Amino acid sequence: MTERRSGSRLAALDGLRLLAALMVVSYHYVALARPWGHATDTIFPTLHTAAQYGWLGVEVFFLISGFVICMSVWGRTVGEFAVSRLSRLFPAYWAGVLLTTVVVKAWPEFASPRGWDTLITNLTMLQGGNNTPDVDPVYWTLFVELKFYLIVVVVMLFGVTYRNCLILCGVWTVAAALAPVLNTPLVTQFAMPEYAPFFIAGIAFYLMRRHRPNAVLWAIVILQLLLAQRYLDYRQTSSLGKAAADTLPGWPAHVIVIAAFALIGAIALGACDRIQWKWLTTAGALTYPLYLIHMNIGMTLIHHYRDQIPAPVLVASVTALMLASAWLIHRLVERPLGKWLRTTMRRGIDDVRQHVTPRHRHPRPPAPPTPTAPRPAEDDRTPPHARTFESV
Repeated sequence: MTERRSGSRLAALDGLRLLAALMVVSYHYVALARPWGHATDTIFPTLHTAAQYGWLGVEVFFLISGFVICMSVWGRTVGEFAVSRLSRLFPAYWAGVLLTTVVVKAWPEFASPRGWDTLITNLTMLQGGNNTPDVDPVYWTLFVELKFYLIVVVVMLFGVTYRNCLILCGVWTVAAALAPVLNTPLVTQFAMPEYAPFFIAGIAFYLMRRHRPNAVLWAIVILQLLLAQRYLDYRQTSSLGKAAADTLPGWPAHVIVIAAFALIGAIALGACDRIQWKWLTTAGALTYPLYLIHMNIGMTLIHHYRDQIPAPVLVASVTALMLASAWLIHRLVERPLGKWLRTTMRRGIDDVRQHVTPRHRHPRPPAPPTPTAPRPAEDDRTPPHARTFESV
């Protein structure tokens, strides 16, 4: 199959990532009543309705993740992938956990401070697996991502190829479809039926970009788009509460998901390759730290100053402050600490290869001596100027 050059960093994808993050921010700051003390429909009569669909930014993140992770594992070993992901995720995450803990302990008026045991467990990013509370509620999505990475690692053990990626899409689709019927906790945990369609579609979209679109890949994408509709009503209810969800039309959520699929499809097909604005790359880099710190810290600030600053000004100011803080985390923590982690982990992997692997190898027996050929007569020697490349 003919491969197509996937290109360098996709600025349009960074822009979509920022849009998804701002959707989540608007949902927490504008749609939810908790930081304001009452329903926000009277505070933001126009923006309130649109912000109520901001929870869909998480689904957009998962769609982007399927695309990006499939792109990042191609041609890499499991060790290289682990180094890349750990050095990318943990520096900003550690900063977010610690900063959120400090703010919540200083102003415990919105969120309850967590104990030291909860804080330490959160630093591992594995709290979702042992029912430990999150320091910030948005961290639940990170455990979903980690399970996706584990699924990808299994594929890497067999080799990341077009065929194996198609097998992953098929097996995962079947597992996600059967999980509610099987009612097996382990299958449900890893099949993730609510979110699997977004990851799988992202993988298929990247295969389109790398290998060109075909009927099989389009069938996978369309099937995932249909399956994604199944859980949108459930997600709307769990995000907004039953009372609010029952009064809110459901069709905009379906339209937003269709639009997200269309945008990723356009990126996959190269329709957005001309978009190369440098500020989008910077904005994309801020998305992850912004997501990590915006909820408990931002909503604490809104709760604290809601009676002193006009609501629109307060939301705009807190959002700007969170963006500035995300930039500082990116520049002062994520980049230098991430670089140090990459260097350290790569050195550790090299040490393992050099000192552990040779011990398990049997020494190669010496080759038998090659008999010396008789020296040709002076007239039979090949002149130096007549030697070929192979004889040199």
